[in-house]
Amino acid sequence: MNSRQDILTRMAVRLKENRKARNLSLDALAELSGGSRSMVSQIERGESSPTVSTLWNLTQALKVDFAELVEDPAQSRGIEIMSAASTPTIGTLGEGCRIRILNSPDQTGQHEVYELEFQPDGLLESAPHGPKAKEQLMVISGMLEVISGDNTAVVCAGDTARYDANCPHAIRSHEGRATAFLIVENS
Repeated sequence: MNSRQDILTRMAVRLKENRKARNLSLDALAELSGGSRSMVSQIERGESSPTVSTLWNLTQALKVDFAELVEDPAQSRGIEIMSAASTPTIGTLGEGCRIRILNSPDQTGQHEVYELEFQPDGLLESAPHGPKAKEQLMVISGMLEVISGDNTAVVCAGDTARYDANCPHAIRSHEGRATAFLIVENS
């Protein structure tokens, strides 16, 4: 089978499985998706190649993700483990702040996730990231002071701060050691 036929066959099988899992008849799915019973039947038998619009309507009616219908499970990435030793790290605790990069490299510049570990009086200063950049900081232990432009706030363990990162900003340990997770979103 060629890859196009593989996709059509996989889509047909998964469409039928999803319809049956939701106890829908061909008529019911056709009505929910705005199509006809014969069209749904032909797609489920792999006899018809649906348009993008038809597929969209079917996935919305079944409340499934489009990728769920066409992805090849053999190509699934499964579970990816990044060992502690191979996790990219910036800085050292001797410098006051250690940053471990937790996101995959292909997300850098878009959606970044960091683990931050601060020594007493540790400081992480950042230049503006981009015009719509935002950060979310969740403090795991200790207290951190967040400075975003002219605004300052103290964030305690368990709390999350959301702030603009499109201006100079900084995170400073407040009264001792602290750990946190930082998410940077560059929209």
